[in-house]
Amino acid sequence: MRKLRIAVVDLVTRNPNRSLWARIMFPNFANIMPQIVATWCEQEGHDVRLIVYTGVENLEHEIPENADLVFIGAFSHAAQLSYALSNMLRSRGAITVLGGPHARSYPQDAVKYFDYVVGFTDKTVIRDILSDCSRHRPVGMHLSADRHPDQLPGIQERWKYVEQTLNKAPLIKVIPMMGSLGCPYTCEFCVDSVVPYQPLAFDVIKEDLRFLLTKFEKPAVGWQDPNFGVRFDDYMEVIEDAVPPGRIAFFAESSLSLLSEDHLKQLKKNGFRAILPGIESWYSMGNKSKTGKRCGIEKVKQVADHINLILSYIPYLQANFVVGLDVDEGPEPFELTKRFVDLAPGAYPAYSMLSAFGQSAPLNIEYQRQGRVIPYPFHFMNTQHASNVRSKNYGIVEFFKYLRDLTEYTFSRKAIINRYRANRLSPMWRWINVLRAVTSQGKGRVKQHTEMIHRLENDRPFRAFFEQETTELPQYYVDRIRRDLGPFWHWLPEGALEHDPNAGLKSHEALERSGAELPKVAVAGTGRA
Repeated sequence: MRKLRIAVVDLVTRNPNRSLWARIMFPNFANIMPQIVATWCEQEGHDVRLIVYTGVENLEHEIPENADLVFIGAFSHAAQLSYALSNMLRSRGAITVLGGPHARSYPQDAVKYFDYVVGFTDKTVIRDILSDCSRHRPVGMHLSADRHPDQLPGIQERWKYVEQTLNKAPLIKVIPMMGSLGCPYTCEFCVDSVVPYQPLAFDVIKEDLRFLLTKFEKPAVGWQDPNFGVRFDDYMEVIEDAVPPGRIAFFAESSLSLLSEDHLKQLKKNGFRAILPGIESWYSMGNKSKTGKRCGIEKVKQVADHINLILSYIPYLQANFVVGLDVDEGPEPFELTKRFVDLAPGAYPAYSMLSAFGQSAPLNIEYQRQGRVIPYPFHFMNTQHASNVRSKNYGIVEFFKYLRDLTEYTFSRKAIINRYRANRLSPMWRWINVLRAVTSQGKGRVKQHTEMIHRLENDRPFRAFFEQETTELPQYYVDRIRRDLGPFWHWLPEGALEHDPNAGLKSHEALERSGAELPKVAVAGTGRA
């Protein structure tokens, strides 16, 4: 195998962004998998360069002119940027590979613009690409391993890439780690819901934690597990054996069902500073929130009490909700969430709109079967801008008015002050809550929803698109994408602004007709689609 010049590009964002929040936090959103791919390629004897795009860099100048092979990792909101980037690189003679959440969600679309598109990825898949490294056009090759690898390169193995990314973070520097893959819960809208839970090697985790203590006086570690702490006692034993009390600050996503008071005491003792549990809905997901069959106001009160208990041990908590689920109807879900904001004032609520990312979750195929998926541009598919699933119980304007009202309530002056006062354990986290509330993460959402309502009420073709009366992309979105892509707009391939929202269903049905074994609907990764 000849020695290749390889670039690995991690698209943390989709366009230039110099906001305060982006400058401080975007480097900490870098993904583990591009670092792992870079490490595997280097272990195979190739020259490798990792490029992490956070919106500050000049991406056009970052990628080597003479790269033989370029791996690009992208979420769906960076899909159009990745397509343009691939087109530019192919014009220079490079072979291009797409991985990450978008490749797993929309392989049918991505193969039109890349030589390789990868789903489950292990070292064998990477080695096959390195060995072949040839053009596959006009339709690329879709590759996927049967399952996750048993082990991933730890921090020590990929340290040069971790350090490179940390150097971009001016204030807060969070080292990404992963202790497990998949998830034991079965939330049908989630990309990890059909991926079996799989812990990684505890001895590697232990050695990585010890290694970090040689690099920083007090490092911060963000666990990128879909659901941290499923094997709680094992994880605590590893941490307690490797880390002296208080030497590492840990952040993690976890479910309320794992956060009993006994566990909270251990988390506090072992340095956990931020927890991000999923509440999701007041009418379902009771197993994950440990509320059983309770729903409505009864669930609100129980969850709020639990959140307040957590905040007596852990300084920061982000409560994650999904709005617009089929179980939601009328104003009640939004009013219940307002009640939660009052009863658990220290929590930072994060609202995601129900979205169907291609074939990445079981419900997505069902939404396609029902004809409810809108061909919303990938560029805006971040669950914060709009939903690409036509609501079962809400008109489009009605929904956004409810959501704007809830968002205004959540980030009102009163709520911001209450949130500040309720967080008594850490001045730093108090001010992070304030910063998030007054920037694009909080009040900026109100502005987004207000603009959306205005366009829906005053631009008939715009509204017709969301009501599925037409599939013609509103000019507003074309103009926004052109502006955001800047110099890459001219590299965007013909047809790349549009996609078939039912491609996953069509592939699913074609396999059914052929009698072939159906693959897992979702494939796991280190982040959301």
